Amino acid sequence: MGKIVGEHEGAHYFTIGQRKGLNIGGTPLPLFIIGTDTTKNVIYVGQGEEHPGLFRKGLTVKNDDVHWLREDLKLQEKNLRLPMPYSLPASFDEANLIQKNNELLITFNKPQRGITPGQFVAWYKNDELIGSGVIN
Repeated sequence: MGKIVGEHEGAHYFTIGQRKGLNIGGTPLPLFIIGTDTTKNVIYVGQGEEHPGLFRKGLTVKNDDVHWLREDLKLQEKNLRLPMPYSLPASFDEANLIQKNNELLITFNKPQRGITPGQFVAWYKNDELIGSGVIN
C-alpha cells in the first residue's frame, strides 16, 4: 500500500488523524496519519484534511469493553438511535447502536473523522452519559 516516504520511532506512537511529528515535507497538502499497523511497525499517511482515509462510517466495541451506566438502556439484540458527540468539538451526529453477538456496532449518519482503535467512545441520551467503550 503506497510508497515509503520516511522513517519513524514506532507505529504505536501515532494516532489516526495526527498531523504533527511526521517529519515529512514537500507535499502539496499536509500529511495526516490515516492508518497504523503496529505488528509491522508501519504508518500510513494521506494528503489533506479531507482525505477519505481519515473518515469512518462506523466503529465497533468488543462486549468486554462496553460499559453501561444506565442498565435499563443496555442493548439486548436491538438498535438504539442517539446523538453522539464523537469528535472535539463535539459534532453531535446521530448514531445507531446495534448489539451483535460479540460486539457493539456504532454507525454514523455522516462519516466521522479520526476514529482510532484504543480510544474511547461515549454515548448519551440528552445530556446524560449512558455508556462508553474502547474502540476496537
